[in-house]
Amino acid sequence: MTTPKSVLERAFALLAVFTADRSAMTLSELSRRSGLPLSTTHRLVAALVELRALTRDARGRYSVGLRLLELGALSPSSLDLRDRALPFLEDLYEVTRHNVQLAVRDGLDAVYVERISARDAVNVVTRVGSRMPLHCTGVGLVLLAAAPARVQEEVLAGPLRRFTPRTVVRPRDLRAALARVRRDGYAISDRQIEMITCSVAAPVRDANGEVVAAVSVVVPASTSRDTVVPAVRACGLTISRVLGWGVEP
Repeated sequence: MTTPKSVLERAFALLAVFTADRSAMTLSELSRRSGLPLSTTHRLVAALVELRALTRDARGRYSVGLRLLELGALSPSSLDLRDRALPFLEDLYEVTRHNVQLAVRDGLDAVYVERISARDAVNVVTRVGSRMPLHCTGVGLVLLAAAPARVQEEVLAGPLRRFTPRTVVRPRDLRAALARVRRDGYAISDRQIEMITCSVAAPVRDANGEVVAAVSVVVPASTSRDTVVPAVRACGLTISRVLGWGVEP
C-alpha cells in the first residue's frame, strides 16, 4: 500500500484499519496500523470524531461512528437491492429457519449487505458490512463465477486463504468449482469457512442478466440439501425478476 498523501487519503487509511475483529482501537493502535505518524493520526481522529465518523468510548478507544453507518446505508447499489430483496429473504428464512444472507462483489471480496438470522441457527462469522474472500464462501463462489475473467485470474493467482482443512486453495480445484457453479446455477461451500457449516448460494441478476448479487443460506454441515438448494435458487430467481430479469419490456 502506497503512503497516503492527501488529507482524504489519510482519513480513509485510518478508517480502513477497522475490521469486524478490530472494531475499537486506541490512538496509538490506529497510528501503527495505518502507518501514519501519531501527530497526524491525532489531528485526523479529532476531526473525524467531530464529524461523527468516529466515536470515542470511556476507555479512550475509537470505533466507527453512526454517521458513516448512515451514509453507507444510502449507497444506491445496496439500498435499492436490499429493499427489493428483503421480503423474499424473509420468505427464504421462514422456509429454512437458518441464516439467510445477501452479498455483492467489491473487488476481490464478497460484501454482505443483508442478513437474517435465528437465535438457534448455526453460528456464522459474517455480519452486515463484513467482507469475505470470494474463493471459499457460497456467495463468493457465485459472484466469482460470474465476474470478469481478469477478476477470476487475479483471485486464482492467489494466495488463497485457508480457513479449514476443506477450504479450496489450489487454483485447479477452484477453476473446477467455478465451472460447476456456472453449469448448475448455484454454489455449495461445504465446511470451507467452519467445519460445522455449509453454505448454499444462488445468483441474483439485474434486468440485463448480469449477476449483481448472491443470496445464500448457511446451514449445519449435516443438513440435507435436497430442499435447501431449490429454495435458495427460487429466492434468487424471484429477486432477479423483481429487478427486471426475464421480464418483457
